[in-house]
Amino acid sequence: MPLLLRTLAYRAALALRGHTVSQRANIFTKPAKDKIGAMETAIGLGLFSLAILGPSGWI
Repeated sequence: MPLLLRTLAYRAALALRGHTVSQRANIFTKPAKDKIGAMETAIGLGLFSLAILGPSGWI
């Protein structure tokens, strides 16, 4: 409980002082260097599915 109160007090103090943290990301996109084929896509989706659903199926 004391940690919660300290956190709330800290946030209230920041709000009163008016300090805000703002970050701006510089994102530049370009087309991919190589095209991804159907086989790479199937392998990637299969491995992601196995990584996500495998542990729950094990249980």
